[in-house]
Amino acid sequence: MTAPTPGATSHHDTTTEQRRYVIIGAGPAGLQLSYYLQQAGCDYITLERAAAPAEFFRHFPRHRRLISLNKVHTTSTDPEIRLRWDWNSLLHEPADLPFAKYSSEYFPHADDMVRYLAEFQRHHQLAVRFDTTVEQIERLDDGFLVHTPGRTLHCRCVIVATGWGPPNIPAIPGIEHATGYEDMHTDPAAYTGQRVLILGKGNSAFETASAILGHAAMIHLASPRPLRLAWNTKHPGDVRGHHGAVLDSYQFKTLHSVLDCVIDEIRPLGNRYQVHLTYTHADNETAVMEYESVLRCTGFAMDTTPFGPTCQPDMVPSGRLPTTTGDWQSTNIDGLYFAGTLAQDRDFKKASSAFIDGFRYNLRTLTALLLERYEGIPLPHAHIDRDADTVTTLVLDRVNWSSALWTQFEFLCDALVVDPDGHLHHYTDLPEDHVRARFRDHPHYYTVSLRWGRDDYGDVFAIERHPQPDRAAESAFIHPVIRRYHGDTLVNELHLLEDLLAEWRRPDRHIEPLREYFARELHRDR
Repeated sequence: MTAPTPGATSHHDTTTEQRRYVIIGAGPAGLQLSYYLQQAGCDYITLERAAAPAEFFRHFPRHRRLISLNKVHTTSTDPEIRLRWDWNSLLHEPADLPFAKYSSEYFPHADDMVRYLAEFQRHHQLAVRFDTTVEQIERLDDGFLVHTPGRTLHCRCVIVATGWGPPNIPAIPGIEHATGYEDMHTDPAAYTGQRVLILGKGNSAFETASAILGHAAMIHLASPRPLRLAWNTKHPGDVRGHHGAVLDSYQFKTLHSVLDCVIDEIRPLGNRYQVHLTYTHADNETAVMEYESVLRCTGFAMDTTPFGPTCQPDMVPSGRLPTTTGDWQSTNIDGLYFAGTLAQDRDFKKASSAFIDGFRYNLRTLTALLLERYEGIPLPHAHIDRDADTVTTLVLDRVNWSSALWTQFEFLCDALVVDPDGHLHHYTDLPEDHVRARFRDHPHYYTVSLRWGRDDYGDVFAIERHPQPDRAAESAFIHPVIRRYHGDTLVNELHLLEDLLAEWRRPDRHIEPLREYFARELHRDR
């Protein structure tokens, strides 16, 4: 699979270049995938319309603080375990370029991410072609044509890793009078003494509110649905605890508020705006409010303009993201894959596929799936004895060590597939929905993953715990779950008790219950 010298032929006024893989976008996802394909000796090229990597992070977040944790100091010296709390480093071997070399701040500055990604590309000499805009992607019987100014690339496979594109603009009458997150003033003094309406209740909205909290006279954050706090949902993309000052101000009646409402209309009125709204939890009560500034912080959407008529991917109902299969391929365009933030529809608001700490593992797995399909290389797996002691040791070693299972909880899993010959095939870090599709006709296999308790615990800081092995399914903290399947049917599952330090090694709570489970289940069908 050594990359050949690109073949070039004249086609009208353009040059046609032959490639196996074309990656579009040189943000963190494009660079991570480029690294993996390069390590595998694949024929790839990455196209980036900007002059350098990380174009998104040169502009966003607007107040320049990332929400991805950079926990430099840990109790472990194991590089794999340390990655559980390093949410910014890309994966590479040897791991001689960690993000911690660029910042020691817990919430790092976005400029540090820009420097890091640029150095990652240079350090590994990744094949990125900058200042190259993809004008159109065209589907052919034998692959794709990717059209750029003066050059067309003919390839078997396209992976779109462009990240977010244009702003997501809700259909509100008068929304054109709102100032977008991408254009708003970031100097808090610009809002001194003003009444400010912020459309949205995500992290960009709270980032904005936090920045102007000491200057604005009144801040209202508004959206139809209730606020989602990350410490309740366990999703890192929901509102994080470091924005607590805004919520404090709301609860202590300082005129700053978080409103569940539909914005019916925004009307300009002299040097201010009249906003008509309907509350969503108050028997359709309506109100008319006045503000000096209305700021739109409603997120972004995928840029769909490069997709030609033969290559229009199906989208989620909101139109912001493509729909993907269990291998991150478009649900309707064969050979078109999505990487990074754009490939989060299957674990939306659950695991971390929208963020570096999640999609870096997805892309390692995607590379193995691409090599299987396009290079004929079997998906890596190990053969182990069908023995309860052996399997118990393997499973506990994996859940106590793997950063992929930790970060991509409830999405990536290990698979143990039982064969009649007395062996098990062990696959690592596969999406659970892909495992179920891949082995839909197999009568006996297991998935191993980490999961959170999903019951309504009320006050998440006052959870009643029951630390008995037979009540492990009631664990609220992240903990191992082993599931047995027959085809696509879930046969049973075993939960192992939560542990404060996430060390599942206790004989009475973890080892013996797991050994008993496998001793019973592995030979049940013999």
